[in-house]
Amino acid sequence: MSHPHPELGTPPKLPKGALRVTPLGGLGEIGRNMTVFEYGGRLLIVDCGVLFPEDEQPGIDLILPDFTTIRDRLDDIEGIVLTHGHEDHIGGVPYLLRLKPDIPLIGSKLTLALIEAKLQEHRIRPYTLEVQEGQRERIGVFDCEFIAVNHSIPDALAVAIRTPAGMAVATGDFKMDQLPLDGRLTDLHAFARLSEEGIDLLLSDSTNAEVPGFVPPERDISNVLRTVFANAQKRIIVASFASHVHRIQQILDAAHEYGRRVAFVGRSMVRNMGIARDLGYLKVPAGLVVDVKTLDDLPDDEVVLVCTGSQGEPMAALSRMANRDHQIRIVPGDTVILASSLIPGNENAVYRVINGLTRWGANVVHKGNAKVHVSGHASAGELLYFYNICKPKNLMPVHGEWRHLRANAELGALTGVPKDHIVIAEDGVVVDLLDGKAKIVGKVQAGYVYVDGLSVGDVTETSLKDRRILGDEGIISVFIVVDSTTGKIVGGPHIQARGSGIDDSAFTGVTPKIQEALDKSAQDGVLEPHQLQQMVRRVVGKWVSDTYRRRPMILPVVVEV
Repeated sequence: MSHPHPELGTPPKLPKGALRVTPLGGLGEIGRNMTVFEYGGRLLIVDCGVLFPEDEQPGIDLILPDFTTIRDRLDDIEGIVLTHGHEDHIGGVPYLLRLKPDIPLIGSKLTLALIEAKLQEHRIRPYTLEVQEGQRERIGVFDCEFIAVNHSIPDALAVAIRTPAGMAVATGDFKMDQLPLDGRLTDLHAFARLSEEGIDLLLSDSTNAEVPGFVPPERDISNVLRTVFANAQKRIIVASFASHVHRIQQILDAAHEYGRRVAFVGRSMVRNMGIARDLGYLKVPAGLVVDVKTLDDLPDDEVVLVCTGSQGEPMAALSRMANRDHQIRIVPGDTVILASSLIPGNENAVYRVINGLTRWGANVVHKGNAKVHVSGHASAGELLYFYNICKPKNLMPVHGEWRHLRANAELGALTGVPKDHIVIAEDGVVVDLLDGKAKIVGKVQAGYVYVDGLSVGDVTETSLKDRRILGDEGIISVFIVVDSTTGKIVGGPHIQARGSGIDDSAFTGVTPKIQEALDKSAQDGVLEPHQLQQMVRRVVGKWVSDTYRRRPMILPVVVEV
């Protein structure tokens, strides 16, 4: 198995007859999926998603792929193929189309409807090509065939990309539920047919590669939900991804069976479920769904609320309910269902929400204590089965953290893929398929691009480090006025602390040290304000460290008069 290393340099010019694959997100992480395929100087992008921030990224709304490597080549892009409508695959599209709004989007009916609604908020009207399973389209130099795959959202597709260099197949997110709710199976017959033609490079979902066996069928959830509904005494509040149409359908079916009305809470949930209903993917009995404002007129045992926040997102409806910061108040006897799995990295946030809800008397049902969710990603047994059907000549695990990628690579090796034909890459690592062999040839920039409010890319790692220090240790400001000629203090120092746990009166201990240091600087002829600020920062920082074993941010201001 080949793998990246820090010494990788800039990739060479693409050899004639080679297919270049550059993942810009989704490798070494769960989210931000984006892969660039290049042949003959033309580019095809598969997916363009976002990653959601973790605790150590305070204030960040979204994390995007780094478009640097394609920013100067936007005219070379033939199109963006979207495998399905989850945010980690389509959420970055508006930010890429801001650079060039007329890049065509290719995807299934539901996927395009979801991204078009999102782009409308960004005032972008995209060029789209709707495709369905079994369809084959020429997209510039790329001959693309679309294959049905089963996932936790309807209308998911894999894509086979044919070029003179060979065929690459990107699975997108998939599993092999044999009893899917919508009857739409992963098309193993199509993959077998592609295998007969020869799959030169398979890019395969790795998320559940560590999990043995097969993912249970979605329909197993229905009986568990019926039991929860049957036993619930008051309101039922369900938190789910705003795009999990199958799970919402099961909630609607259970609500209808037990005589409850359903209201959607949250802008994205209302929008997405409206789209799914209008397109026929969500079957809603007449009168079942009502406006949230009408719920006060209904008894508690006839109410179901469906909202976002299953991952503990601080601004989502469920988190705000847990914090008593929402118009809907949790009361003893309410039942809350978290109908999703935990995305790695979100565990602490989710358990904080569960604890908050429990504090107010809610009965919280989640994956840890009831079977209210099954994964949308193939487990190890399914992947082995899949590889034995596809028989790829080269394998590149994608969509997963490092442990998932390596586990997936091992599965490929077990099914007969030669180890030197298995490429374990990471974001930015460039892979060339040439003469039937895939190998790493270099690395391009593929760092995190942070979205903070209306700012895109302005927040850096240094900014986040400052935010973490402020959040963990607080800030100490020091204001001093000095004589521009002599360097002597004529005002201050005035010292204030915020969030550091140090009382302002305690700084009398450091004032003489600042005075002494400034006097010495004046004697040495050091009068430049920036140098004096650095000196004050060192003196105060050492004193705080020695006295309190803390490292707050220190902000000195030296003014000359």
